[in-house]
Amino acid sequence: MVCWQRGRILLVERGRSRWSLPGGTIRRAESPADAAARELNEETTLEGCELTYLFQFGGLNKRHHVFFSVLGDDARPAPSNEILRCRWFRPRKVSTLITSVPTREIVSLLFGHAAEQAMLVRA
Repeated sequence: MVCWQRGRILLVERGRSRWSLPGGTIRRAESPADAAARELNEETTLEGCELTYLFQFGGLNKRHHVFFSVLGDDARPAPSNEILRCRWFRPRKVSTLITSVPTREIVSLLFGHAAEQAMLVRA
């Protein structure tokens, strides 16, 4: 789940000083969208967020269903469940952090140099 607010994305820390995008495993008979909403709420206490499905991403051991949500200025994520911290980062900062491989790759796909150039061309 990529949460966007004022030019920053939300990352969570589960432990081991490693940052990642909020998310988790899809339960049996649960849709990817329902799993994304549930995991976002379980990890950050955010609820009722509008989710837009972007793409599937093949990670090392599993397939990630990537959703995007633009959060209002009043959205205040709080760590919950297995999460130690929630923090907002500029997309360019993510490459300098200790993150999970899928997090780094997903952020690069969405906000990397090629993505920025494509957005400029479309504008």
